[in-house]
Amino acid sequence: MSNLNAIILAIELAAKHRDDAAKSVALALKRVRFADEQMEQLRGYAGDTDARWLGAPPGMLSSELIKHHYQFVDRLHQAIGLQTVAIADANVQVDRARRALVATEIRLAGLKQVLEARRAVVARAQQRREQRNTDEFASLAFIRRTTQLSQGERA
Repeated sequence: MSNLNAIILAIELAAKHRDDAAKSVALALKRVRFADEQMEQLRGYAGDTDARWLGAPPGMLSSELIKHHYQFVDRLHQAIGLQTVAIADANVQVDRARRALVATEIRLAGLKQVLEARRAVVARAQQRREQRNTDEFASLAFIRRTTQLSQGERA
């Protein structure tokens, strides 16, 4: 029975690891959503900035102002590039977390199968003990009955 208790304890620990892995997946997915939202904000800001500059009257734009605008837009595109890398990294983390979750689920399922197999072995052993007891009881009853009959014939 202590063997079963050890497996049950291992199952509880594996379930905790699985739950932790599931939380890691959820957190990684949250990071991806946040990174995607930041990307959308950057793209929206870039689009708004371009729209403002394209809508400005031509006479109001000096060469110095245009130069600053292009520098700003370049930096904005660099930020978008960095955010693209951040999104890719976040997706890699999601993939790793999902693989870890699958591994913990496989381990947990394996431990549960081992437990069920061990329980089946214990149940079969118990059934054999009960059958032996029943057979022994029937054998003793038969011997008693046979003895009583043979003693009854002698009398």
